[in-house]
Amino acid sequence: MTQRKRLLLAGVGLAVLGGITYGSIRYSQQGVVTVQTGRVSRQDLISQVTASGEIKPRNYVNIGAQHIGRLTEILVREGDHVKRGQLLAKLETIQPAADLQAQEAGLKTAQADLAASEAGIRSWEENLRTVQAGVDRSKAERERAAQDFKRAQQLMADQLIARQLFEQNKASYDAAAAGVVEAEARVSQVRAQRDQAIAQRESSRRRIDQLQAALTRVSDVLQKHFSLAPLDGVVTNLPVRVGETVVAGIQNSPGSLIMTIADMSIITAEVKADETDIINIKMDQVADITIDAIPEKTFKGRVIEIGNTAILRSSGLAASQSMISSQEAKDFKVVVALDQPPAEIRPGLSCTAKITTATRERALAIPIQSLTIRIAADLEVKKKGAASSATSAQAAAKTDSSKAERDKKKEEIQGVFVISGGKCLFRRVTTGITGASDIEVLSGLKENEEIITGSYKVLRTIRPEAAVKVDNTAPKKEE
Repeated sequence: MTQRKRLLLAGVGLAVLGGITYGSIRYSQQGVVTVQTGRVSRQDLISQVTASGEIKPRNYVNIGAQHIGRLTEILVREGDHVKRGQLLAKLETIQPAADLQAQEAGLKTAQADLAASEAGIRSWEENLRTVQAGVDRSKAERERAAQDFKRAQQLMADQLIARQLFEQNKASYDAAAAGVVEAEARVSQVRAQRDQAIAQRESSRRRIDQLQAALTRVSDVLQKHFSLAPLDGVVTNLPVRVGETVVAGIQNSPGSLIMTIADMSIITAEVKADETDIINIKMDQVADITIDAIPEKTFKGRVIEIGNTAILRSSGLAASQSMISSQEAKDFKVVVALDQPPAEIRPGLSCTAKITTATRERALAIPIQSLTIRIAADLEVKKKGAASSATSAQAAAKTDSSKAERDKKKEEIQGVFVISGGKCLFRRVTTGITGASDIEVLSGLKENEEIITGSYKVLRTIRPEAAVKVDNTAPKKEE
């Protein structure tokens, strides 16, 4: 055999051997899943809730019209600082001012009548004392005349005086008795006139009370034509002009709002947190606030108020005000007070608050994407496949298991796939707080264990006990 033939046969043999080797390798790799992995590690975790809203002062008052009328004067401009009680605006006051003057004039007349009644009462009191003294004097004269008449009667019985003198004494007594009756009648007359004057005084007092109440009413009506600052603050909104007519009693409608006064000493970010996050938010939690109008700056703050009423995301109304039951997404109001608000801040600016709800130092953590959910029955497939046909009776018995056991097989289990001996094993885990990209593990894993982190498709479809191949190279970008 020539040298050339021997080389040719050797090449053919090597090719056949290589093909057999390649085929055996390909056959052995059937069912092997390529996965991406990561390690269970310890790190510091910060759990945050992100919510959007707008900048608002903690205390602000919308000053509305308290009476219908034309604005005659506005004494402030938007952006002015005002003090509590400062006059801000005036409405036309011709009619209420005239009513006030009329009531004041009527009150003065009634007060003059009361003074005259009291003067008359004092005069009748003096007259009553005078006529009462006259009664006492008449009674004394009647007593003296009675004694003289009694002595005259004794002397007449003894025939010691003339009948003419007896008759004079009797006439004097009768005159004195008539004088007492007359004096008492005058007392009654003066007392009645005094009582009449007292009644007039009481009537004047009641009239004064009525006039004072009416004066208070018209004064209040007149006062409502003037708008005063209810607190120290800044004029943040002034939608009306002098000469416009404002109306009272209609909230949030054109013509009812005159201006808004805000206390800018406490500035807040009023944000809406998702209903799934609200249970994690607590009072005094710290927050980082960013304002769209002030980029590249972050402001610190603390939670000072948490709403208890759900707000419909579509309409902004409270869920309790909705007439129909709705399963749409809901938010809750959260108010964050800024520690050091900037001087250029304005109410109404859009903002975003990141509220820190929990922190963990050196917590055992894994990437969030490595978590997956499996049904309990799916995790038992391998064990059931390895059972022999001799256990068919036990399988039939399990088919007739109780409802509790069937429900247990339908239980959703949270866990991760751990790499062990070239295969993946499902491990149930208990999680804690969630960070930006990692989640805390409370139980089920140990530090430095290798777990499957991707791809997403693999995590959805991989089965326990499956053979795996680790490939952590970065995927190529598609053009």
